[in-house]
Amino acid sequence: MLTSAPKGTKDILPSQVYKWHYVEKAFADLCGRYGFSEIRTPSFEHTELFARGVGDTTDIVQKEMYTFEDYGKRSITLKPEGTSPVARAFVEHKAYADVQPTKYYYNTPCFRYEKPQSGRLRAFHQFGVEVFGTSDMIADAEVICLANDFLQELGIKNVELQINSVGCPECRKAHRKALRDFLRPKYDELCDTCKDRYERNPLRILDCKSPVCQELVKGAPLMIDYLCDDCKQSFEQVQKNLTSMGVEFVVNPGIVRGLDYYTKTAFEFVTTSIGAQGTVCGGGRYDHLMEELGGPPIPGVGFGLGIERLLLTMEANGIEIPEPDTTEVFIAVMGDEAKAFGLKLLHQLRQKGVRAEMDSLARNIKGQFKYANRIHAKKTVVIGENELAEKKVSIKDMATSEQREVDMDNILQELIN
Repeated sequence: MLTSAPKGTKDILPSQVYKWHYVEKAFADLCGRYGFSEIRTPSFEHTELFARGVGDTTDIVQKEMYTFEDYGKRSITLKPEGTSPVARAFVEHKAYADVQPTKYYYNTPCFRYEKPQSGRLRAFHQFGVEVFGTSDMIADAEVICLANDFLQELGIKNVELQINSVGCPECRKAHRKALRDFLRPKYDELCDTCKDRYERNPLRILDCKSPVCQELVKGAPLMIDYLCDDCKQSFEQVQKNLTSMGVEFVVNPGIVRGLDYYTKTAFEFVTTSIGAQGTVCGGGRYDHLMEELGGPPIPGVGFGLGIERLLLTMEANGIEIPEPDTTEVFIAVMGDEAKAFGLKLLHQLRQKGVRAEMDSLARNIKGQFKYANRIHAKKTVVIGENELAEKKVSIKDMATSEQREVDMDNILQELIN
């Protein structure tokens, strides 16, 4: 057990971590172009934050959160998603008093107890953006466009943008009644969780993972058919804005998203290249989240994007991520005096920004050259008693096997160039 990672977790080894660096930099660069600033929130929060924000009838709160009591008898939950903590920080630090809108992006670990599968882990990582302080549908289109640009710039092709409107509290009343009427004859067949949701929040039944419940809700009334005039106009405006920005989409009335805070716009970027769980990115508008958390009535819109799923999608698309540069210089030494000179040179090279290595296992000279080959060193510097006596150092090009001598006084400048 001590040498096995917990189920649903995964180590990111050096052979893979460069891929993470690549997408992290690409995301940060694009967010900068869009005017977003980075925010970092704690890995755990008070449990009530997610119960009130995400919704106590959601699968996340009811079944998936890692919740525990700390030594102060406080209920604490590991972060299952990124939006609620960012909204909490926005309220706590009174960022609403600044010039609006506020535009944040983040790269954060998240934790959910669910069945591990392709691209879905219990400890995972998420990119996200949030725009606070504007109810204009330009913000919705901008957030969607950013996600679309990100996927395109990474070279991902087989992803479809699906959008929907999940309405507002007012127009949901009629839909909720119609949904209950539809489900009433099937009530006894619902799972125990959905029987509880029937009265409290029947919309969540549409998001149930149970195959039985998924079959029962087929043909259920759609929220898009019950939108009030304001929600209809907002959804039409989002579509117009996306069209103006050149972003292709399809309307999918079945999108409800798995969090209660969404209002109006809901969207997903969906792929079939990584199995059944094919949502690479999802998000939407949440105009009442701040009030639920005890803040002022500030609207918001954003998305979350799973990094593990993103990398799987890139792999399925055959996208090659450039490997990092290898060791530029390996210093092979023979003898204590040569080692002393080599250590000095090693430090100087690293200070000048050169990727340099030196043997630390007391290998003989043949073993050092083998090691230099294994780490794909571009050049190997050979320093021994003869080189020290003659004040000349040998430099070998590992690709061509060409070797030349350089004055010891010039070796640093020679290797930097």
